[in-house]
Amino acid sequence: MNIIKTYFLDVITKNYVNFKGRATRQQFWMFVLFYLIIYLILTMLSLMDNMLGSFFWLLQLLYSLGMILPGLAIGVRRLHDTNRCGWWWFITFLPLIGNLILFIFWVLPSTPGQNRFDAQA
Repeated sequence: MNIIKTYFLDVITKNYVNFKGRATRQQFWMFVLFYLIIYLILTMLSLMDNMLGSFFWLLQLLYSLGMILPGLAIGVRRLHDTNRCGWWWFITFLPLIGNLILFIFWVLPSTPGQNRFDAQA
């Protein structure tokens, strides 16, 4: 439970729209993992063919909309951790290759010590 608090709930509660600072690989990928687990559970529940399916579909939609800003924020902080500015996020507008480049940036190791964005997280 402490892992969920550290890597998912703290991102949502303490850093909801915080685009400053850095996020380590572990912080970023654990957030992505918990986001996807919750999203997949809501997706499976929304596929039910009854009244509850409609409720879970709405819940899934609200969850997705609510997670846009923290997802963008932790992605930018992860870019900062590799000493790249958050504007690199816009490379995703290049079909296919843009997403691949951004993924590679997120997988790269952190810049050791101080960089232009902050001290090491």
